[in-house]
Amino acid sequence: MKKHNFNAGPSILPQEVIENAAKAVLDFNGSGLSLLSISHRTKDFDAVMDQAIGLFHELLDIPENYKIIFLGGGASTQFFEVPANFLNTKAGYVNTGVWSKKAIKEAKRYGQVEVLATSEDKNFTYIPKGFAIPTDLDYLHITTNNTIYGTEYHEDIDSPVPVIADMSSDILSRPIDVKKYAMIYGGAQKNLAPAGVTFAIIREDMLDKIVRDLPTMVNYKTHTENNSMFNTPPVFPIYVLAETLKWAKNLGGVKELYRRNVEKATLLYDEIDRNPLFRGTTAKEDRSLMNICFVMSEGNEGLADAFMEFAKSKGMVGLKGHRLVGGFRASCYNALPKESVEALVACMQEFEKMHK
Repeated sequence: MKKHNFNAGPSILPQEVIENAAKAVLDFNGSGLSLLSISHRTKDFDAVMDQAIGLFHELLDIPENYKIIFLGGGASTQFFEVPANFLNTKAGYVNTGVWSKKAIKEAKRYGQVEVLATSEDKNFTYIPKGFAIPTDLDYLHITTNNTIYGTEYHEDIDSPVPVIADMSSDILSRPIDVKKYAMIYGGAQKNLAPAGVTFAIIREDMLDKIVRDLPTMVNYKTHTENNSMFNTPPVFPIYVLAETLKWAKNLGGVKELYRRNVEKATLLYDEIDRNPLFRGTTAKEDRSLMNICFVMSEGNEGLADAFMEFAKSKGMVGLKGHRLVGGFRASCYNALPKESVEALVACMQEFEKMHK
């Protein structure tokens, strides 16, 4: 039976990328050595690093005055590294869920944090809008896609202060204007690579604002000045990331990925809205393209376990909602084929017929 992978992360990757990675594990670039045991100081891996950086610049139209680095530790490490480097007096944060709250907690260790807006009053089911942004902030921090609750920013913020964005779960899924951000970072295990590498895109002028005496590995300059190789980088995930970027380029780039993501999301949200057994859980204007959250409709809550088992019998994997919100979550990252969404919709329709 074909499996349809809706896991929230680590998530589905393109099949051809997985196949190329498997070959490289056995023999990297005709070297006779496994990718898992090559030196990161070789010319062959230098080429991989350069390719990953070059494709990032190309696909996201990143200006030349931005540095791209690859780090370990996941986005959770960036929650403290961002304020360690850039919070000198006061920073503003928008609280849109668990990951925002974790980032806020870490930032408070380094300076004053002002929560400018929050959607906690409605269990993070919408994106706050129209809030004031003080001009005396060192930066404004946002989380662009909220995997647990299924909300997403659909437009870049206009801000009088530098914007730093955690784009772990929607990077490369939609067009963005990188020039509106001072820094973009994220764990790669949603749309780019297996777990183990974190990307950071940093505008060069921000590096001049680092005044705190930092541990060497925490200082972003350490990594920008050493092409992400001050210490051994996560070689295998970076290789897969480069392969994923190649796949995205060959597909037609971010514009084509966005078209496909809108198509997939529209297909599933339309079924959720049509099917009397289900209902969506987030404000319609803020619905995520990446993480589509839904529950059984009022009066049908008792069918939740039965639907989960039925979906599993049809090859659906990873549909269970996060433990904080329950219900169901279909993560529709870039590599998820439309056919998988069609299969889920057909599964929901068949379940509906069984329970009329």
